[in-house]
Amino acid sequence: MAIDTLRRLTLLCVLCLAQALVLNHIHLFGCATPLLYVYLVLAFPLGYPKWALLLWSFAMGMAVDMFSNTPGCAAASLTLVGAAQPYFFALFVPADAAEAPRPSLRALGLMKYSFYATALTLLHCVAFFALEMFSFFHWLRWLECAAGSTLVTVLLVLTIEGARKR
Repeated sequence: MAIDTLRRLTLLCVLCLAQALVLNHIHLFGCATPLLYVYLVLAFPLGYPKWALLLWSFAMGMAVDMFSNTPGCAAASLTLVGAAQPYFFALFVPADAAEAPRPSLRALGLMKYSFYATALTLLHCVAFFALEMFSFFHWLRWLECAAGSTLVTVLLVLTIEGARKR
């Protein structure tokens, strides 16, 4: 258990630093910003306690908010994704599974993992940009930012998953 916590804490620090130092400065076509820190929440296994998942999600969101000057946007949207993740991932796991699987490209396959990652990332991006803009007067800009950021983030998540050791 301590090793798992240490790995997650290391992943939290690495993703937070990557987001704050590199990814926040990338704006493809003026609207697509990679929000890779959502990968932390995507990687939780099915049997993980929901309270701990919400705590990790909120902590990651707060850390990103502190370094990105987005007060509460990342924390709220990532906590929403953390609340939805166990229920959404359960849709992909067979009922007779012997153990609680980890969501990965290898365990689910390309199509299922892509759908899983895209849906949760889209939920995160929609909530994040709705809170960041806090207005629907520019709804076309909001949709561009959410769709573009989702696409770029999912491509990065699939790249990381493809590069992981098997």
